[in-house]
Amino acid sequence: MQLRFSVPNEALSLPPPPLLTFPSMWMAGIFWISALVHNGVNRRPALRSGVHRQLLMATLGFCLGYYIKRYSNYYHAERDRQLFSYIKHHPEDFVEKEPRKMRDVLEDFVPTH
Repeated sequence: MQLRFSVPNEALSLPPPPLLTFPSMWMAGIFWISALVHNGVNRRPALRSGVHRQLLMATLGFCLGYYIKRYSNYYHAERDRQLFSYIKHHPEDFVEKEPRKMRDVLEDFVPTH
């Protein structure tokens, strides 16, 4: 398995994700809480000390979450492209069945009383 940490140039054709997405906000919150925990472990006031570190950690988490969302968009677009290409080139594996009517699916109603 090959680990890639950069988004390929092909991803530039995709629209950029919005800034306020769940991964970016989640990672910003996690990184900010880690700065608060670091203050607590070092017996400092959690919210009032190291505000610059809290802002830095929240910003780093936000950027990392945005990058994760961007990479996941590229990954899913690439996977969809491969699947649609396979479906297009192998139509015999994906034959459409004729639609069934509900009268063929359901049994006849027989009252119990």
